[in-house]
Amino acid sequence: MANFELISSIARQTSSKIVFLVVDGLGGLRHDEIGMTELEAASTPNLDRLARTGTTGLTIPVEHGVTPGSGPGHLALFGYDPFEHQIGRGILEALGLEMPVGANSIAGRGNYCLLDHDGKIIDRRAGRLSTEQNLKLTEILSKIEVDGAKITIKAGKEHRVAIVFDPIEDSKFSDKINDSDPQKTNVPPNKVKAATKNAAQTASVIQGFLEKAGEVLKGSPEANGIILRGFSSKPKIPQMKKIYKLNPVCIASYPMYRGLSQMLGMKIIPTGDTINDQLVTLKDNWDNHDFFFVHYKPTDAAGEDGNFTEKVSALENLDKEIPTILGLDPDVLVIAGDHSTPSVLAGHSWHPVPFVIRSSTSESGQTEKFTEREARKGALGTIQATDLMALALAHSGKLDKFGA
Repeated sequence: MANFELISSIARQTSSKIVFLVVDGLGGLRHDEIGMTELEAASTPNLDRLARTGTTGLTIPVEHGVTPGSGPGHLALFGYDPFEHQIGRGILEALGLEMPVGANSIAGRGNYCLLDHDGKIIDRRAGRLSTEQNLKLTEILSKIEVDGAKITIKAGKEHRVAIVFDPIEDSKFSDKINDSDPQKTNVPPNKVKAATKNAAQTASVIQGFLEKAGEVLKGSPEANGIILRGFSSKPKIPQMKKIYKLNPVCIASYPMYRGLSQMLGMKIIPTGDTINDQLVTLKDNWDNHDFFFVHYKPTDAAGEDGNFTEKVSALENLDKEIPTILGLDPDVLVIAGDHSTPSVLAGHSWHPVPFVIRSSTSESGQTEKFTEREARKGALGTIQATDLMALALAHSGKLDKFGA
């Protein structure tokens, strides 16, 4: 973990610029029939060139053997200990969608899903429901009322929604409740129950909403159920501006990543859905900031769908855009992943994730290509993801000497 007290004491403002490109779900595993990982199968000449001339290695997002969610994975990349700063997915999604979240609010991240005739989940994402269909269903659910709470629901992208529950009386909801989303198929959704006595009212309100939502959605061909997870309130967290002396900005299209960035004190800039849109936004705002977090989602989506070919394609599409970033001549370019999402597992995994740092002070190793296997030969070997932020600052000349 980054030592915030130490880093803050030696961090300094400079004109140097850092681009921190997070390739969601970057890492993979070898496909039995193909004999390669997605990175090994992809044609990525620009990433390979960076790997040969830059500093490479592998990151451990949380701990060896621990599979991270996207929130902890990103927090670690920005130097925050994901154990100390646990932020629920719900609050990130809600903030990313610019929903009002008060001190007494509880937010949850939702998926529209498909249930069979026995009420068991057969598709947690309802076939990656289109955003247009989502908007129609969310409009219907927004009319649901439950005693004791004001409920606000907003559509995200594809199958995703965020829901904020506010107590009507002068009380506070608790996030000490379980998810209704079991995060697996062929089982029914969980009933929301309280883990503490103080959470009993919260659990009752949310379970009441889910039951009413189930009745409303019953028979819908697009999605006949909804599952919620990541219930959370708004925590206090140290700000990047204060710790690192940066003027940081987030360029991401998905609400969760915008929400996390907002929590850390980054400015949120509207951008389009494609990497090309995001790089146009990067260029348009180049003179106004010194740290640019750019998020690339298609690799993770393909990995979670178990689609090896599509993840290879997503990597190749990203590679074609690398010259655009380099054309801006950033002092430091970091390309990393929040976690691995091997298509052979169709989900997140605990495996180490490749990264590369390109700067005038890069230390090249024996790396020939930007792959998992080659990254092990890199100058930095395997490090904790929480160390990557300090390295980016050091390469950009934003850290003074420590001590006399």
